[in-house]
This record gives sequence, C-alpha cells and structure tokens, in this order.
Amino acid sequence: MGPHPGWDSASTSPPLSVGIGWSICLGFGAVFSLFTTLLVWLEGRYSGTKQSSEHFNTAGRTVKTGLIAAVVCSQWTWAATLLQSSNVAWLYGVSGPFWYGAGAAVQILLFGILSIEIKRKAPHAHTVCEIIRARWGPTAHKVFLSFCLLTNMLVTSMLLLGGAATIEAMTGLNVYVAAFLIPLGIIVYTFADGLAATFLSNYLHTIILHAVLLVFIVAVYLYPLPGGRSQLGSVSQVYDRLLRLNTYTVEECAARNFLDDTGSVAGCGPVPGNKAGSSLTMFSQGGIMFAVINLVGNFGTVFVDQAYWQAAIAARPSAAVRGYLLGGLAWFAIPFALATSLGLASLALELPLTAAQANAGLVPVASAVELLGTGGGVLMLLMVFMAVTSCGSAELIAVSSLLTYDVYKTYLRPGASGAELLKVSRWCVVVFGLTMGGLAALLEIAGLALGYLYLLMGVLVGSAVFPIATSLLWRKTSAHGAMAGAVGGMLIALAAWLGTAAAFAEKGGPLLTLETTGASVPMLVGNVTALLVSMGVTSGHSLLWPEDCDWSTTRTLQEIGSVADTQAGEVAPREGEEVAPRLQAETEGEMAVEMDPKRLRAAKTFVLKWGCFFSLLMLVLWPLLSLPAGAPFSFSYFSLWVWVGIIWGFLSSIIITAMPLRERGGENTVTEAPTAQVTPGALVLIQQ
Repeated sequence: MGPHPGWDSASTSPPLSVGIGWSICLGFGAVFSLFTTLLVWLEGRYSGTKQSSEHFNTAGRTVKTGLIAAVVCSQWTWAATLLQSSNVAWLYGVSGPFWYGAGAAVQILLFGILSIEIKRKAPHAHTVCEIIRARWGPTAHKVFLSFCLLTNMLVTSMLLLGGAATIEAMTGLNVYVAAFLIPLGIIVYTFADGLAATFLSNYLHTIILHAVLLVFIVAVYLYPLPGGRSQLGSVSQVYDRLLRLNTYTVEECAARNFLDDTGSVAGCGPVPGNKAGSSLTMFSQGGIMFAVINLVGNFGTVFVDQAYWQAAIAARPSAAVRGYLLGGLAWFAIPFALATSLGLASLALELPLTAAQANAGLVPVASAVELLGTGGGVLMLLMVFMAVTSCGSAELIAVSSLLTYDVYKTYLRPGASGAELLKVSRWCVVVFGLTMGGLAALLEIAGLALGYLYLLMGVLVGSAVFPIATSLLWRKTSAHGAMAGAVGGMLIALAAWLGTAAAFAEKGGPLLTLETTGASVPMLVGNVTALLVSMGVTSGHSLLWPEDCDWSTTRTLQEIGSVADTQAGEVAPREGEEVAPRLQAETEGEMAVEMDPKRLRAAKTFVLKWGCFFSLLMLVLWPLLSLPAGAPFSFSYFSLWVWVGIIWGFLSSIIITAMPLRERGGENTVTEAPTAQVTPGALVLIQQ
C-alpha cells in the first residue's frame, strides 16, 4: 500500500484551510458563547436567581447528579484526552487506550469520597485552600495555595497548547494566535454567571463531544461512512490489518514511508516491548510503564485542582456521591472508545505518521481526515475546541475563586462584602482569561510538547495529593508534616527525575535535554517518588507528632451573606432578596434532610464501597482477566474488547445527555439513600 493522499506526513499543507481555523476559533466560539450567555440570562430571569458572590462561585450548592456527572466528564476531557490517548494506542496497541482511561478514571471515582467529606466537615467552604487554612493555619494555606495555583496554571497551559497546536496543524492558523483566540468566548459567559454558566457550557460541550465520538466509532467499527480516502467500518477489517502491520519488516515499513526524520521506523512492524511484537495484547512493557505514570500523575491533576473541588462544593450532598461515580465511569468511555477507534485505525490504515507528529497529538487527526475527509477533520477540530473551552472555563472560575477567597478576602480585604467579592471574581475572570494564551505561548516557545507536560504534571504537584486528601480524611495529619511532605516530596521528585534522566542518557551525549528528561523511565521515577515521599514524610511526622482535629474550625466556615458574615460587616440583603441562592431551589427542611449526619455517613460508605470496587475492577481485575487472551488476541476476543468500548460509549452518551434533562424536568424531591445497579456496559445507574 502506498502513501495515502488523505494524510501525508511529509506534506507542508494542512488538511484544512486556515479559514476553517478562524471560523472555529472566532465564529463558532462567538456563537457558542452568546448562546450560553443567553441561556444563563433566561435562567436567571425566569428562576428569579439573584446574582451574588456565593452564586457566582458555588452555583447555589444545589446542583443535581446528572449535571455534576456531565460537568466532571466534561472537565476531565482535556485536549490530551482526545489526542494523547490515541498516541498511546499508536505506540502500544490495545493496552494504550485502556490504561489511559483506567489510569485517569480512578481519580474521579475516588474523589467522590472527598466530595462527601466536604459536605460533612466543611459544608460552607468555597475552596480547598479555605479548608487548609481553617485546619492548619496561614503558613500551610500559602504553601498549598501555591500548589493549587501551579496546578491550575499548568493545566490551563496544557489545554491551550494542545488545542492551539492541533488547530495550527490542521488549518495553518498560527499557534500563538489560536492560543489567544480560544479563551475569548469563555470569558463572556463565565463573566456573566460564573460557575453556573460554566456548568451549563460544560453540559453543552459534553453533548457535542459524545455525538462526535459516536460518529467516529461508527466509521471505524460499524459502517463505512463516505467522504474519506479510505474506509474501514468493521471489526474484522481492523483486526486483519493490525495483524498484517505487525508482520512487516523494517524494509517493508520503509517502503511504505514509515520513516521519521532520524531514519527510524515508527508505527509499523512489531511493537517494541509487546509480547510477540503484537498491537493486540495487554502484555506491553511500554503500556505498563505508561499506566503507572498516568495513574500517579493524574492524582495531582484532580486532587490539587480547585476545579474538581468546586464541582463538589456546588453539588447537593446526594449528588456529590453519585455524580462523581457516574461521571468517572462515563468519562472512561471517551479515551477508551475514541482511542480504540481512531488510534488503532491509524495503524490499520497504515498512515505514515512520524513519532514527532504522534507525540504532538496528530494520530486521531490523521485517522479522522483519512476516513471522513474534510468533514472528519472539522469534527476532530470541533471536538478538540470543545474540550479546550470546556476545561478552560472550569480552570478560569477555579483560579478566580482562589484569587478572590484565598488571596483578596484572606489577605487584602478580610471584611470585603459579597458585592465587592463578586466584582473581584469577575475582574479575575477577565484578567486571567486574557493571560491564559500567554502561558501556552511560553510553553510553546520553550519547546515543551503536550505529551511531555502531561507526564511532568505528577512530578511537580503529585506530592501535594496525600496531604490535601488527609486534611479531610485523617484527624492526626499535622500541619508541619503536610507541608514537609508536599514541599520535600516535590524537591526530591525533581532530583530523582533529573538524576534518572542523566543516568540513562547516552554516553558522550548531553545529560539533560527534552529527549532525556521526557523518556518514560525518568518520568516514572519522578512521578512515583513525588507520591511516595510525600506519603512517607506526612504519615511519619503525623504519627510521631499527631494532631487531634475534630474539624470544628472547618465547619465554622461561613457562606458570604450568612448571618455570621452580616454581623461581621457584610452588607445586609434588602427585603425580599435571597441571602443564599440555594434557598431558591430547596427549602430549608429539604436541605436539612440532605445534611443529616446519618445520611452523610451512609453516603460516605456507599461511595467508598463503589469507588474502591470500580477502581479495583479497572486497575486489577480487568487487566488480569485479559492476560489469558495472550498475544495476539483472537478475533473473537478482540471483537468482545471492541464491543465493550462501543456499548460503553453509547451508554455513557445517552446517560450523560439525558439525565440532566430528566432531573431538570422532574419533580424537585429529596431522595432516600443512594443505591446502585451495574449495567452490562459497566456503568452505574445510580438511582435517585
């Protein structure tokens, strides 16, 4: 098979015109922003919601299960989710999509435990750093505020860098221009209604993402769609082509243009480190190494990211539990089903990609263009744009909340009124929104690729995971132990990462380069070191010099506009004006039932049981059960593997789309303790 005209790695022309890039970034971005803003205005007008700093940053604390699940699913769908998941499929075969999904879904499932602990121990908190300050004081507050802001900056930079680089590769629109254009629409609706607008946009983004996902699943495995240069459309075609690809010699791969700039073969022939060199096996050394890095690193990007704490804070107590479980399971379908489709399709179609192009996230782009032509490229571009703007809006309101409550109100104006804090929140949205592109531009100038940053996150912020989690989970955790674990863990992790990179560098060559520091072994050592050192230091100090926290200080955190704040100097509301927006949706009696200690303890038991069960299923049981399939998978076993992804993808799409609408249209009732039912697609339909 010769080079494909649909995707040519040597071509200097992008597959789409630059006009499409401008249309997506400006035209579609503006229309979507105005549409979201209009919906927010209509919601406020007809629901009688009063805008306040509380509503702007917490959405009234009454968000229901379906919307929380959709928000979590949307916020965790980065550009890397769409791009790098297919890259690891290209590198390691079927194990790549699975380990990408499993290694990043577990954190969401387990975060559900913290989401209910917030309701039990800090029900009126606005940020995770407020909880840290209430428990451990101002010094620890500054330390962990720095970690949280660093996480938000890195996540924002990665989002925009991945999105802008993809837009440039697909349309030719300058990467710096794209990085500054993407956030503009986000600013408008986030400025209008804060977290509520972010949640609404997240839901709309999720609908579009899942719709496009289903199109690609159909094109690869179910029915050949028109428009592309090549077609698949069946499981057997993909299977047979993958078997053939793994048998090619170096000479045969070179004859098919599978050579990168260094003259090395990439994406063709036997897979290095895989049993029998097959793409169709879970016996993959590279896949296992990526799984560990992915698992450890993503704990930092969830547990240290204010965006996920903010969703937990905004949720009703009953929704906090079910929303994170359902959202994590639904999210798994996106990288698993998408990369099993487009990632493996790039191999099956024998698309001549270079290693540099794959690392830049162009594997799914190449498959989409080859299968569906220009339409496929536009759909992939739209998918990436939706992911970037969805996560970007969550990071925008997260940074705004940190700067408003943990910097301005804590250190600059402790007596600031709710109206003043609302103004500050909005100004933070504007300022950070306009500077987001600059962060991505700095990383582009430094030459840091999306895959490199994704692996580095755990080294930089992974050491803060254990201390932050134990601030709500372990009464003995000491302030000094938490700070020493976080800071010391990061410093030792950096040293271990760089030291390992130097040790594994080629003799006579440079010791520390982007290539040596970005290799799998140094990243693995750095990520694991950050987490383990932090756990050891924090636990050791806390056992030797334990605290005896009863969380009374965190429970006394007040909503802005509460009676306590009014007595402390907050401007009192006028007659008829809501003190706390949650009273619009729920009566005091209903919220009292939800906050009943017995119900909260039952919810904690529920999420602990099911969160641990699904984590065990994804990380241990599923991989072990796949090992007897050997290498390569038989056709029947590969068909089963693919159909699990297809069913999971369709079920998650239906549930994530329909559940918020059902809740919105249903009666506003308080429910009994949650129960779970496992469906054939392994999703949890958590009953109300």
